[in-house]
Amino acid sequence: MKYKLLAVDVDGTLVNNKREITPKTKEKIHEAIEKGVIFTISSGRPVQGVQLITKQLEADVPVITYNGAMVITGDSRKVIYSCTMKPEDAIQVESLGKERNTTIAIWSDNQLFVNRADERAAKYSELSGTEPKLYEDIEGLITKGINKILWYDEVERINAFQKELQNVVNPTINFHTSQPFFLEFVDVNASKAIALEKLGEFYGINRDEMIAIGDGFNDLSMIEYAGLGVAMENAPSEIKQAADFVTLSNENDGVAYVIEKFILNYE
Repeated sequence: MKYKLLAVDVDGTLVNNKREITPKTKEKIHEAIEKGVIFTISSGRPVQGVQLITKQLEADVPVITYNGAMVITGDSRKVIYSCTMKPEDAIQVESLGKERNTTIAIWSDNQLFVNRADERAAKYSELSGTEPKLYEDIEGLITKGINKILWYDEVERINAFQKELQNVVNPTINFHTSQPFFLEFVDVNASKAIALEKLGEFYGINRDEMIAIGDGFNDLSMIEYAGLGVAMENAPSEIKQAADFVTLSNENDGVAYVIEKFILNYE
């Protein structure tokens, strides 16, 4: 069997626009697992948010969370890899977010903290499956370790922020959009590619034996890293150009199509 590990993004990839895993996709994933493939969910979501997906999937699988800042084995929650932001980086990102009057969400110790209790904080709480807590001082969160900081705003503002920050943020920070209205910040040593590398070391799997599927800019690193990098049909053109293969959209079981073609070897 050529491919031994399959890493799949969640929103815009694994789930359809109703945020559901279709019966067909679920069936093909289980067939791949039965064939011996390590299936992993790779998401910007926290541990709690990814577990909402594994419950839908009805499978205990390793998961990449916080865009690669934490990798765990699954239900056992054994941590394979964890990377937190440097204190000065977290302080800079939070300060820049406050200057821009945006909604800030901070993940520390697998808990969600927000700078204000607004509508966006409530929506993000629902999506992540975690009740938010208001914080006053970021220093207290830094002592526990911060895996990710997220800004939630209008798409136009997020696009503007992304351009503004190119030569502003410390070089030890990785930042990119996951959804058009989310700008996410992690340590430079946290990426979906690095997470795949750590999973490969854990399971004894080489990068050329991996498939990575995604639709967003936070998926780019793993699409470029994996032996077979796959972009969804609904992905931006830049992601498609970087991929080895473009599959069907998330509304048309694009993940199932990849499994059939490259793992189950359907014609």
